[in-house]
Amino acid sequence: MVAGTIIGASIFVQPSEIARHLDSPAAIMLAWVACGVLTLFGAFICAELASAFPQTGGVYVFLREAFSPLAGFLWGWAMFWSVHSGIIAAIAVVFARYAVVLLPDGAQGDLSVRVAAVTVILALSTVNYVGVRAGGRLQTALTVVKVAAILVLVVAGLFAGGAPVPADPTTTGTGVTPFVLAMVAGLFAFGGWHMVTYTAGETMMPARTIPVALVVGVLVVTACYIALNLLYLRLLPLEAVRSSTRIAADAADVIFGRGGAQLLSVLVLLSSAGSLTGIILTGPRMYYSMAQDGLAPRALRYVHPRFQTPARAILVQAAWASLLAGTGAYRQLFTRVVYTEWLFFALMAAGLFVLRRRPGYRPLYRTWGYPAVPLVFIAASLLIVVHQFTVDPGEAAIGLGLVAIGAPVYYYLRHAHHRLP
Repeated sequence: MVAGTIIGASIFVQPSEIARHLDSPAAIMLAWVACGVLTLFGAFICAELASAFPQTGGVYVFLREAFSPLAGFLWGWAMFWSVHSGIIAAIAVVFARYAVVLLPDGAQGDLSVRVAAVTVILALSTVNYVGVRAGGRLQTALTVVKVAAILVLVVAGLFAGGAPVPADPTTTGTGVTPFVLAMVAGLFAFGGWHMVTYTAGETMMPARTIPVALVVGVLVVTACYIALNLLYLRLLPLEAVRSSTRIAADAADVIFGRGGAQLLSVLVLLSSAGSLTGIILTGPRMYYSMAQDGLAPRALRYVHPRFQTPARAILVQAAWASLLAGTGAYRQLFTRVVYTEWLFFALMAAGLFVLRRRPGYRPLYRTWGYPAVPLVFIAASLLIVVHQFTVDPGEAAIGLGLVAIGAPVYYYLRHAHHRLP
């Protein structure tokens, strides 16, 4: 789940975004390594929290236990209305754009893309509706296939020709700021690493299984990403890496000839479907946990008597994500609020310091490198948030405002359910 959820479509397009900010292959690879290390730090933090609170809900539970139900609620509020549902819609649209290429020329319009996006959301939601085992097996199968495909691509690339041409260092920026911009672009490709924690309530021995899954999964993803980027830089001139809008397809053309792009399209379809399966599986577990606490409609507490899944939460998520994908409304919501995810990640990491001061806190796993690792992670997360405010303060303020709207909703719910603290 960890590897399959992270490896989506971004790694096949995002490397060009990083290359535009940096002036050498060495700097580009350093940025990818730094993104992998930072994601691994986040995995260490999540692993400790998951071993201490092996309950369905993941980050929502961690924030609730470390700070207050309000902190957890605001995370869930942002995830449902924008970030998580927006990610589902965005990946479904990427999947659909590659899928409709297989249709006749007259059927490849925008309507076909939207219909295909909604169809894949509903289909994979149905798979997850009938059980976490079904979703997990599909996720495993797709992950094995796409990791194997990446390995084949890399190995084939070792025997292909390619003579990268050094670029003029003056064409890009140098210093700390370009490197930070490159890391922000790279971390987008690592998104989703925390989502496995949402399924703790349906995982065997979650306090031990989830920490191992987090660390191993992130290491697998980092190895795949580094290998792919070494391949891109070996086969293509640096300027071509920077200017490409489909870098993986360009590399595949070098390896396999003119049919390479078509083969790559199949890989993107598999990769997008695998990532989508994991994201669809995880979200409803958080909404179920919120409903258990009285912070979401009671209907979302429903567990299917046969499949033992949060059936209604799955249906509600599928309906909202389908609406976002079908109308294209996810673009504004997603871009305005997604950066706030990192604000919550900083808060989650800060929760370690709060929890470790409590006498009853006894995790089975403890974060490696504490306190340096969580401090570095907090600093990096806040840097991403500050960067967004610097680049586009208006949109950032709107995004933060959309999250803040959840606060009065929370207090209304607390008033309606007197048992809430």
